[in-house]
Amino acid sequence: MKTPRKIHIQRGDIVRVISGNSKGKEAKVLRVIPSRYQAVLEGVQQQTKYIKSSKQDPNGRIDKKEAGIHISNLALIDKETAKTTRVGRRWDEEKKKRQRYAKRSGKPIPDVYTQT
Repeated sequence: MKTPRKIHIQRGDIVRVISGNSKGKEAKVLRVIPSRYQAVLEGVQQQTKYIKSSKQDPNGRIDKKEAGIHISNLALIDKETAKTTRVGRRWDEEKKKRQRYAKRSGKPIPDVYTQT
């Protein structure tokens, strides 16, 4: 059995790609795929799929969709400093659960997905 790896980003976070073809781009996380340790970002790493013509679609079409990027190639952007930061976890006594925090500024990272 594989040891589960901790995922430092969540859906709704703003991240920067730190390596690969899309290096330097900033985007919102649309989906996290824990089994493959990947994240799907809005408008980054798009793949093209050519749809052949058929009776329903006589002209055919070209679809673009975002593909996953390995999480090790992403860095979370700290809203306080607008720079990339590492993510830590510490116990929050008020909420009685673990809270993510930005190691650069020390401020807690709000859970964007649970707030919306």
